[in-house]
Amino acid sequence: MLAKVQAGVFLGLLLARVVAGGVSDIAGWRMVYLSSAACMLLLACLLWRSLARGNGSPAVTISPAVNISQVTGSYPRFIGSMLALLWRHRLLQVRGMLALLMFAVFNIFWSALSLALSAPPYAYSNTAIGALGLVGAIGALGATQAGRWLDKGAHRQVTLIALLLLAIAWWPLAFMSWSLAALMLGIILLDMGGQALHVSNQSLLLRSNAEQQHGSMIGMYMLFYALGSALGAAAGTAVFAHDGWQGVCLLGFSLSALALVFWLATRRALN
Repeated sequence: MLAKVQAGVFLGLLLARVVAGGVSDIAGWRMVYLSSAACMLLLACLLWRSLARGNGSPAVTISPAVNISQVTGSYPRFIGSMLALLWRHRLLQVRGMLALLMFAVFNIFWSALSLALSAPPYAYSNTAIGALGLVGAIGALGATQAGRWLDKGAHRQVTLIALLLLAIAWWPLAFMSWSLAALMLGIILLDMGGQALHVSNQSLLLRSNAEQQHGSMIGMYMLFYALGSALGAAAGTAVFAHDGWQGVCLLGFSLSALALVFWLATRRALN
C-alpha cells in the first residue's frame, strides 16, 4: 500500500513537469505559478470541507509527554516534540539523511537538465523538456515492486539496490550529449532508485515507531526531503553554470556514492 501511495507522489512530481512545460510555452512562466496557486487553494477548500474537524475526538499521542489536547494552540510546543523525536530516534536520523542526499541528487539532475536542454545544441522547448517527466514516470512505476519486497522484510536488499541505481544512473546521464537514449535510460534508473529508497525509508520508519507517532515521524522525515530538494536545486544550477553538464554528473554521482557509503557505515549500528 505504501509503495502505491508513494508512487502517486513521485508520479505527481514528474507529471507536474510535463504540465508546467506545456503551460509555460502557451501562457508564460508566471501562469505556471498562478495555476499552481489556484490548484492549492482549491485543494485547501476540498480538504477543509472533507476532513474531520476533530471536535470531541479523543486525544492522540504525539510524544510520550505531549498529546494533541495539550499541543492545540501551542505550535512551538508541537514542533519541540517533533525535534525531541528526531533527537532520540537513531533510525529517523539515518533514514532522514539518506532522504536528504537522495532528493538532493534528484533535484541536482532535474534543475540542471532544464538548463542544459534549453541551450544549444538542443534548444528544446519547455514542453519537450517537461515531457521527459513521462520517462521518469516509467522508473517510478517500475519501483512499485519494491513494496512487495519490503513486505517480506527485504529492507536491506531494497536499500542497497536503490542506492546502487542512484549511483549507476549517472553513467548513462553523462553521455547525454552523445545519445538521448542514454539520457532516458539514466532518468529511468534515477527515478526507480529514488522511488525505491523513498518507500524503503518510510516503511522502516513506520514499522519501528512503537509509540505510534506516525504523523510526527513522517513530518520530520519530510523536513530532510525538503531540505535536500532545495540544496540540490541550488547546487545543480550553480555547478552547471561553472562546470557544465559533466560537472553536474560528477556532483550527482559523488552524492549518490556518499549516500551508499553512509548507509553501509551506519547499518551495523542500527542492528
